[in-house]
Amino acid sequence: MIKITQLAKKFAVENPKKLSEQEKKDPRLKGRFFHSVQDVSFSCAQGQVLGLLGPNGAGKTTTLRMLSTAIKPDAGSVEINNVDVLRNPIIARQKIGFLSGSTGLYGRLSGRENIAYFGQLHGMSPQAISSRIDELAELLDMHSFLDRRCENFSTGMKQKTAIARAVVHSPEVVILDEPTTGLDIMATQTVLDFIRRLKAQGTPVIFSTHHLDEVDELCDRVTVIDKGSSMFDGDIASFRALADGSLHKAFLTSIGQVPAAVVA
Repeated sequence: MIKITQLAKKFAVENPKKLSEQEKKDPRLKGRFFHSVQDVSFSCAQGQVLGLLGPNGAGKTTTLRMLSTAIKPDAGSVEINNVDVLRNPIIARQKIGFLSGSTGLYGRLSGRENIAYFGQLHGMSPQAISSRIDELAELLDMHSFLDRRCENFSTGMKQKTAIARAVVHSPEVVILDEPTTGLDIMATQTVLDFIRRLKAQGTPVIFSTHHLDEVDELCDRVTVIDKGSSMFDGDIASFRALADGSLHKAFLTSIGQVPAAVVA
């Protein structure tokens, strides 16, 4: 189980004069600091999939980057099976598989070599890496391009390779930042099926998305973030109940865009 409690992160604004009018009106701008994440809490148990929702700029990616230890929070805690992973980033990286918004693959390396390199970073043996790559290539339908250079990959090929790289070490928790963005229908289905498999194996999965059909199809829990704070955190049934079963209206209601009385 992963439990996130009251995460917060602010960033210094180097030149406030260069901010857009919209940024200047954002209530998270306080003096020379922009409080990207102010108070975010949620949890995801074994075998659950949690959908992380929010408008653009709500703080979702900053939240996920804190979970991955890419950036350090100013406040809050992240526990995986009762271990505070923020106090020991090395333990966190062993326990978490993280897919960022950009694949960041090494173009001159093949898909296999990119995945193997990350397996080596996690201390896996050559035999374990080879076996795991074969398993992931089957699950993500990668055999046709696995040994080609990544610089020639399509968006879908890159995304599948990045996902395989993120989970090569069989992490205890998997975190995916918009994993289906830019993918065609077939590649999207492969990724969604892979998430289902992780769920069936008991691995908690947290993924951010703008596609409510994916939430409807996969999620046990939903967390909505707006302006850096948790606006809703609960099971999918409770989320639906916000707007008489409509996920779209439930999302708008959770961020205060549609009054509950009107939705009803």
